[in-house]
Amino acid sequence: MKTLQNHTLIYDKDCPMCTLYSGTFIKCGMLENDGRENFSEMSAKNELIIDYERAKNEIALINQNSGEVRYGLDSLLVIIGNSFPSLEKIGRLKPLYWFFKKCYSFISYNRKVIVPSSELMTEKSCVPSFNLKYRLLYIFFALSFSTIVFKSFFLKISPLDRNFQIIEYGIALLLVGQIIYQLFILKNNFLNYLGNLMTVFLAGSLLLLPFLFLDSNRDISLMYFFLDVIMVFEIHRRYLILRK
Repeated sequence: MKTLQNHTLIYDKDCPMCTLYSGTFIKCGMLENDGRENFSEMSAKNELIIDYERAKNEIALINQNSGEVRYGLDSLLVIIGNSFPSLEKIGRLKPLYWFFKKCYSFISYNRKVIVPSSELMTEKSCVPSFNLKYRLLYIFFALSFSTIVFKSFFLKISPLDRNFQIIEYGIALLLVGQIIYQLFILKNNFLNYLGNLMTVFLAGSLLLLPFLFLDSNRDISLMYFFLDVIMVFEIHRRYLILRK
C-alpha cells in the first residue's frame, strides 16, 4: 500500500466503526502510524484548521502541508485513492458519488443510535448533529427489515405450534407498550431512544435471518427464538443503562 504522507484523520474514538476503519488504514499502511487523531483529544493546531461542527458529522482529513481539509466521503476517497487511484475515480462518478455520500450520511448521523457510547458526553465529544430525515429513514429501514424477518419466522413456525401466535401478539403488545411509556418519559429524546430500539430489533432479526433457511423441528425453533428474544431484551437493557 502507498502511504498518504503528512495527513491526519480526525476520528471519533468512541465510535467502533470509525476506530475500526481508521485503524485498518494504519495497519494496511495507507496512513502513517500517527496519521489519526481522536476528535476529543485534538491538538489546538488542528482544532483551528477544521470546521469543528462539521467534523462531528463528517470525518475530517487534514493535509498538514497545505492546511486543506477534506470531509466525510471525500476524506475516505483521498486515502483510498492514494493507493488505488482507479477506485477513487470510480467512487467520484456522479451517480456512485451521490449514492455513497447518502450512505455515508445515513450511517454517520445515526452512528450514536447504532452503537451508543458508554463515555460521558462533553462539549468536546464527537456527537453528530440530529438530522430528522436520516433518523426517520433509519427507523423506517430497521423497522421494515426487522418486521419482514420476524414475520417470516412467525409464518414458518406457526404451522408447527398454533399457540405461537399468542406469543407473537404478546411480544408486539410489549413492544408497543414500551414505546408509549418511553414517549412520555423521554419526550425530546424519544427519537434517539426509538433509533436505539430499532437497532436492537435489527440485531435480533439479523441473528434470526439464517434460521429462516434451515429446516428444524418445533422444539429447536422455539428454543432458538426465545434465546434470540432474551438477547434482544438484554441489549435493550444495556442501551437504557447507557442512556442514563
